Order: sequence, then C-alpha cells, then structure tokens
Amino acid sequence: MNSADRSSSVSPLCRELDVYHDRTFRSAAMNMAIDEALLEMADRPSIRFYRWDHPALTFGYFGKFADVKNFAGHGDLVRRWTGGGIVLHGEDLTYALVIPSAEGMKPGSSRLVYAAVHEAISEALRRSGLGAELAQADATSDSEACFERPVIADVLVAGQKVAGAAHRRTRRGLLHQGSIQNIGIFDTLASSIAGQLAMKVEERILDKPIMGCATQIAQSKYSTPEWLHRW
Repeated sequence: MNSADRSSSVSPLCRELDVYHDRTFRSAAMNMAIDEALLEMADRPSIRFYRWDHPALTFGYFGKFADVKNFAGHGDLVRRWTGGGIVLHGEDLTYALVIPSAEGMKPGSSRLVYAAVHEAISEALRRSGLGAELAQADATSDSEACFERPVIADVLVAGQKVAGAAHRRTRRGLLHQGSIQNIGIFDTLASSIAGQLAMKVEERILDKPIMGCATQIAQSKYSTPEWLHRW
C-alpha cells in the first residue's frame, strides 16, 4: 500500500483507492465493458486509466445514433452507459472511477464527485506546470461535442476544455467516465491524479474474473447493433 502525496490543498475523495494502469490498447466496446465490469464487481473505490487501439467515438446513453453515424468510416462507434455528449478518443487519456454503494454515497453526491475529480486533475496539471482551473459556468453552445461545450467544474487550460466526464449511478454504485485531452503530458499524469484522489493508493491488475465479466458484457451489449442503435 502506497501513501499518496498529500502536500496539496486538494481534499482526497477516498481514503483508499485501487488503481488500474491499463497499458493494453483496447477496442471501444471492450473499454466500455471493462468499466462496467469494474462497477459490477466493486467492493471498494477504484480508478482505471486506459487508451484506445484506434480512433473511436463514444456518445452518451441517450444520444441519437443519427448524430454520430457519419463517423463510422473513421473509427469505432460505441454508446456509453453514462450520459453526456460526443467524445472523440485516440490521443486522449481516458479513465473510469468506480465508487461502490457501500461507501454510503448520498443523493446529489455525484455532483460533488464530478467537482472533486476535476479538482484532482487540475492539481495534477498544475504540478506539471499547466495553469489549470475549473469552469465557473456552463458555456453557451448548441454543439453535441463534449469538448466544445464546457460545463461547471470542467477543467480548463488557457480557456480551453481539457477534461470532461459523465456519470452513471446504479444499485452497485457510481461510475464516472472521463477523458483528458489536448495537453500531451500523459506519462506521469495518471499516477499524479490518483495520488490527489486518495490518502492511500494500491496498484491492481485486471484479473481473469474482471476480464471474463467484461468480455461477456462486450459481446452481449457494447458490440451489438441493438445497443448502438438504441435511440
């Protein structure tokens, strides 16, 4: 068990946090499935940092397939289980934070998690020499592209949105999926973010039970036309 660096003024979100540095570049469907599997099997807070095996586009659970179908010739399309808008992936650092219901989250606390995670990202970016801050208001934009439409508590660098996220809450807990883009400093960023989120962090690997569960979810859900064309 490693102690996190608590020299910053950011309040930790969790006392302990399992961290998965997933260095295998994966398909869009499998990435979404692993996130869901981690939620289904969670007994304590965890975060997975991951990348993509080729360009992909994810869109929110209630998004319309008609709005994204023209991207199909350029990369993977997958409907997220969480909400939010359209996000392009490939060069970004993506992550999924899972907080099981056993942690005693209260109604409305997902907003606090959103702000707390983005403050941790901001602090990690500031430690890397970037002047990151949180958006103080929703942007006025009709675009469905997530990174063209900052909302309150999104991460900004020089006025540009560099981190956004979306939630899904179930009986099992909270799934928070986020993407960090347009900054080009990913090598040590993930560990720094995890260190801001918890008092203690412990690195984990994606074991056979998790991957078995994820494979089943990918095949029955995220890889199917029924899920993609849901709305």
